[in-house]
Amino acid sequence: MTIWNERYNSENFLFGKEPNRFFKEMIDGLTPGKILLPAEGEGRNAVYAAKMGWDVYAFDASSVGKDKALQLAEQEGVNINYSVGMIEDFTPVPGEFDAVSLIFCHLQPAVRHQFFDKLIESIAPGGILFLEGFRKEQLGLKSGGPSDPEMLYSATQLATDFNQLDDLSITLETVWLDEGLGHQGEAKVVRLAGKV
Repeated sequence: MTIWNERYNSENFLFGKEPNRFFKEMIDGLTPGKILLPAEGEGRNAVYAAKMGWDVYAFDASSVGKDKALQLAEQEGVNINYSVGMIEDFTPVPGEFDAVSLIFCHLQPAVRHQFFDKLIESIAPGGILFLEGFRKEQLGLKSGGPSDPEMLYSATQLATDFNQLDDLSITLETVWLDEGLGHQGEAKVVRLAGKV
């Protein structure tokens, strides 16, 4: 996906090197296992999870993102498994992961439904999926996110998409993002967590 190669093609990390705040809170409260991070970009969350003892598997459409993620992992003295691939091509191994995390992964509806089902299939019994993304109220704010409302989340839509999960929690938050140059300022986000 050339657009992300272009966006990541800089010495700076577009969304910074520190983990997303919600991601960090979730990871800090879990027992390390095997985690999948789709659309992981430049690796900030993958590297943090690895530092916390997780066996990390990540992928993204951007080869530039992968290169920067591996560079960051080397700087931090950790190993991550990172491949380049499209969301549409993801093939789950049933029950492979203890956790799956989606941080600002925004997709067209037709792709999203199929992908979310595959992610749930890839989680082991008792495992967790958690997500943070921009919700529809983010339109017009300058702190990040897609301009296509179809790619933004709503609580109702996520409750439907993840109705197979147990202990489903969905919260709407207004947060202040300070994540590199890419996410700066007030943002309307949704946070979700659920277990298989």
